[in-house]
Amino acid sequence: MRIGGEIKKNYKNPEEWLGLVKELKYGAVHAPIGYDASYEEKKAYLDCAKENNIVIGEVGVWRNPISPNEAEAKKNLEYCKKQLALAEELGARCCVNITGSRGEIWDGFYKENYDEDVYTLIVDTTREIIDSVNPKRTFYTLEPMPWMIPDSPDAYLQLIKDIDRKAFAVHLDFTNMINCPIRFLKSDEFIEECFTKLGPYTKSIHAKDVIMEKAYPCVIKEVMPGKGMLNYNKIVHLINRLGDDIPVFVEHLNTHEEYLEASTYVRDIAVSEGITVIQ
Repeated sequence: MRIGGEIKKNYKNPEEWLGLVKELKYGAVHAPIGYDASYEEKKAYLDCAKENNIVIGEVGVWRNPISPNEAEAKKNLEYCKKQLALAEELGARCCVNITGSRGEIWDGFYKENYDEDVYTLIVDTTREIIDSVNPKRTFYTLEPMPWMIPDSPDAYLQLIKDIDRKAFAVHLDFTNMINCPIRFLKSDEFIEECFTKLGPYTKSIHAKDVIMEKAYPCVIKEVMPGKGMLNYNKIVHLINRLGDDIPVFVEHLNTHEEYLEASTYVRDIAVSEGITVIQ
């Protein structure tokens, strides 16, 4: 596997970027530039990554293409297309977004997120994004979320069937789908279900952890890998089944030091289980 994460320190060129990547011992990275970078800048970072055996695992979008605000939705849809085109240009493993929400907060929880017509909108919008680029080297993926589609392995499989595009694949965030007590209490079984059902389609993975508090009616919180209750000794084996080059990203941390701590934890667990980590 290849472990990566965000880079919190600033960099001005590929050399400075590479120094931070090496310091964090990342084998996979997020795209270090956006779609609006110059051809020369894109080439410089891409050449640097190739020369140092670093995989560009994700090009992020993080915009709401199904916003109820039509102008906002249109702007975000175009951004999705441009970022997917960047992923294709860079040969990234995937371009990743969430489906978006039908409310003011782009990643918010709204009952309309589950309406039938919104599901149709998600399918049509995703098809439009993919068809606009027709990628051959990368994939468009949707990160699972606790309160929007896809929120389960079966919901993701249904999306794959309904979107019906070869360039649509899975970004696997099993932690985000642990959204109820039974999935938390039976997390070993649930995470194995995620990998069994979605593994063949998975291009990138987020690695996080969770705790559940004794509070009413139910409080489940995301924490850094190793700070929660998930069984990473088992998880690294499930990841390893997907091949040596699968990117695994720690996320939602605040500092360079936290990213170093979290990525080191996952790496050390994998190595202790006899799994090769490319860096």
